[in-house]
Amino acid sequence: MRIAAFTYQQQDLVGLVSADGLYVAPFVLSAEQAALGALPIVERQARAEALPAVLPALALAAVTLRAPLPRPRRNLFCVGKNYHAHAREFARSGFDSSAKAGGDIPAHPIIFTKVPECVIAPGAAIEIPVGVSSAIDYEAELAVVIGRGGKGIRKADAMAHVWGYTIVNDVTARDWQNRHMQWHMGKSFDTFCPMGPWLVRADSVDAAGMQLRCWVNGEERQNASTRDLIFDIPTLIETLSAGITLYPGDVIATGTPVGVGIGFTPPKYLQSGDSVRITIDGLGTLENPVR
Repeated sequence: MRIAAFTYQQQDLVGLVSADGLYVAPFVLSAEQAALGALPIVERQARAEALPAVLPALALAAVTLRAPLPRPRRNLFCVGKNYHAHAREFARSGFDSSAKAGGDIPAHPIIFTKVPECVIAPGAAIEIPVGVSSAIDYEAELAVVIGRGGKGIRKADAMAHVWGYTIVNDVTARDWQNRHMQWHMGKSFDTFCPMGPWLVRADSVDAAGMQLRCWVNGEERQNASTRDLIFDIPTLIETLSAGITLYPGDVIATGTPVGVGIGFTPPKYLQSGDSVRITIDGLGTLENPVR
C-alpha cells in the first residue's frame, strides 16, 4: 500500500496509489484532514479502523505531489552516524563534534531533531540561504513512520509499531553544524527536509535489505544497503521510546551512508542549479532542485 498526498485542481487531497504507479484514488476526507497529508490514514489504521472510501482514480501524471506528511505533528527524530563507513567519513571531516579518539563508531544512537516546518515536497527547491551558509550538504535516508504509538517499546515488539516508510533528504548546513557544536539548527533551515514521494506500508517492503542510492546532477554519490545500519530500526525505536512516548505519524530518519559532500576533498557542497535524486528499493524516487 502506498499513500500519496497531492494537489489536484488547487485542492489538497490524499489517495491510494495504484499497484502500477499510474493512478491515485483520492480518499474521502475533509479539507482539514487532507491538509495533514497521510497522517489521518496512519492514525485510522493505528486505531484498527477501516480506510475511508475512495473516489474515482486520477492519473498520477495529472497531480502535483506534496510531501506525504507536509507538516509532521512534531519534530522529526533523526539519527547521526548510523552507517559504519559514513561514521568514519564524518569523523575524518573535522566537522564532527561528537567524535572522540578511537570512538568514530558510536556506542549508542546519536539522536537529534529537525523542525517540521523544514519539510518540502518532491520537486520543490532546496534553498541555499544566501549570506547565511554556503556549505550545504545532502544526506539520503530511509525514514520510518510510526503507526501504533507507545512508550517503553522493546526491540522484539518494535516492528509492530511501524506503519511504513518514506525517503527523506537530511539537508545540512555543515558550517552551522560545526560552529554551534550540535546538529539541530544546521539541519532545520527552511526547505532542509525533502520528503516523499509517498508513504509505503511496512508489509509491502523489507526495510532490512533496501538499497539506497543518491545522485547529484547524475553523478552517483551514495550507494549502500540498510543491512549496513549500525543501529537497526528496532534498536532505534526501543532507544527513543524508553523515555519518550511515540505517536502515530512520528518520523524517524535512520541516518545516511557514506558519500556525502563533506567526505570529498575538497567538499562537494550543493550549488544553485544542482539536482539531488534519491531512490530506495520499494519506495520510489525523491528528486529536488537546488536554488
